[in-house]
Amino acid sequence: MDHPRVYPITTAPAQQAPVPLHQPPALRMPVNEIPPGVQVVTLPGGVRTLAYTEPTTPTAPVALAAQPIPAWAKTTALLVPTTGFGIGAAGVGLSYAAPGLIAMSHALWAAVALIATGGTAAAALIRRCRRPAPAQITQNITATGLFGRASGTINH
Repeated sequence: MDHPRVYPITTAPAQQAPVPLHQPPALRMPVNEIPPGVQVVTLPGGVRTLAYTEPTTPTAPVALAAQPIPAWAKTTALLVPTTGFGIGAAGVGLSYAAPGLIAMSHALWAAVALIATGGTAAAALIRRCRRPAPAQITQNITATGLFGRASGTINH
């Protein structure tokens, strides 16, 4: 039987602390220019640097005061079911009335066709029954001089 090979456990050598960097005072950032959420921290090696930090206490949500419900919202809320039921009732009524409405539309179209046909027949009958007018018209016009007044007669 083969046994798995055993490896010795070792620890990493101790690390030396980083050498702190000394910046001249003219190159340091003024405190009022540090953005929010950034703080000056001192690392374990003694180096001071800027770092983003998490807030120590979470901000509590602001409790909003109860607002009264506006009158228009109450009115709308009361009218919505009424409007919905009205539309539903109209739909049911139209579904029951549909056969009658279809029959009425057919009757109206038949009445329009009857009126149009009756008007055409009446015009043809009147044209056939009328006496023709005399077709001969005589007209006599006379004028004297270049700028004289014209006068005439019409005889049927």
